Amino acid sequence: MKLILLSGGAGKRLWPLSNDARSKQFLKLIHNAHGEPESMVQRVWRQLAAYQWSNEAYISTSRSHMDLLQSQLGEDVPLIIEPDKRDTFPAIALAATYLHSCVGVEPDEVVIVMPVDSYVETSFWGKLNELESALLQSEADLALIGVAPTYASTKYGYIVPKQKPEGNKSPAFYHQVASFKEKPDQNQAEALLKKQALWNCGIFSFRLGYLLDVLKSKGIPTSYDQLLQNYLALQPISFDYEVVEKAKKVVVVPYQGYWKDLGTWNTLTEEMNVHSVGRVVWDEESSNTHVINELDIPIVSIGLSDMVIAASLDGILIASKEKSHRIKEMPVDWKQRPMVEEKRWGYYRVLHYRTTEEGTEVLTKALHVYANKNLSYQLHQQRSEVWTIVAGEGEFVLNDRIIRIGPGDVLEIPVGAKHAVRASKDLEFIEVQLGSKLIEEDIVRLAMTWEEIMEQVRAGDEEHDQ
Repeated sequence: MKLILLSGGAGKRLWPLSNDARSKQFLKLIHNAHGEPESMVQRVWRQLAAYQWSNEAYISTSRSHMDLLQSQLGEDVPLIIEPDKRDTFPAIALAATYLHSCVGVEPDEVVIVMPVDSYVETSFWGKLNELESALLQSEADLALIGVAPTYASTKYGYIVPKQKPEGNKSPAFYHQVASFKEKPDQNQAEALLKKQALWNCGIFSFRLGYLLDVLKSKGIPTSYDQLLQNYLALQPISFDYEVVEKAKKVVVVPYQGYWKDLGTWNTLTEEMNVHSVGRVVWDEESSNTHVINELDIPIVSIGLSDMVIAASLDGILIASKEKSHRIKEMPVDWKQRPMVEEKRWGYYRVLHYRTTEEGTEVLTKALHVYANKNLSYQLHQQRSEVWTIVAGEGEFVLNDRIIRIGPGDVLEIPVGAKHAVRASKDLEFIEVQLGSKLIEEDIVRLAMTWEEIMEQVRAGDEEHDQ
């Protein structure tokens, strides 16, 4: 059995801490049993490892999430990279062809797909074996896990099971599915509960061969390399609409334990064991209020009840918890440049951005590179950079030449110059970019690891000596 964990989406309902670069599953606002902060993706990966599932798991993600996943889970985590975000059906199709073409998974093997940020008890992972058994015993096209509702929610989709006729002795641990209902209104939700409907938590399984046949029927390549080349031609559509609701036979395995979608500030703060993060000052009258502050200035809470305040360089949210999910309806500029990003080597914060009257863009960042980590060997065609080292020690490479660097050093990087840095101690520096267009695409990566960079440096030295 193989697992595909879906890591997509921007998590806009957790703005301003989440955005296209740092989605909700990467926010370190919950804590493990030792009281250490961890993200949702770290929590799921830890639980999978405890059940010895992590060796069978692959994470389907976009390029923008690669660094974050490697930073939080390690650089050996198996990733299947989407060339572009195209919703869940294309992502799962690409992952399935990868398992088939690159890993050699047989068509009869069961594949389970689930979100990377499911908030569940550790015991939940035992349900995956039941899901596989239900699929194989029922000979269904798909098997799903449905969560027993605790209230008539209008935020979740529902799975409506078929009522068993009297005398039916089929196994009790799964049921055939009659229909689906997406995010009903309050009256519909209450009626669904009377039908013993289950919350759809987005976890389902299929035989790999079944999905490959679906792709063939739609004229979609089943070869990973071919699908990768034609990926942008795929229609952006969810797996639920394109496959699940069209399947001839679907079964569901009920789950009676704890499950929650931490997709809003209201639900997320219910699982936080602290009421404040960062520089926060409280008075005694504040109740059921959470303040998350990533800024260097204090936030003072006086007499607030049932509120959430979240502040970052991307913005400040002040909302009642009950209404916090409505942030997606507000006229926020969702495409603005992220001001904070976590990378495989550390993180950076944007300090200032402007365009001069002459049309030159100027961007100032503060970067933190962890000890023994490095930035890639790269060059830029449309910008120059100036680095001022603030703290730490490391090695700097410029056009195949290495120098030691430390506090007070100023490094100039002209347009087209090859450069990289490695921290021997945690390294902090200020970077000023100047150019006609300051975009992520203006990065030509020549080498990623420090060993590869040193090979290029040695080759450059040999050419220089000749």
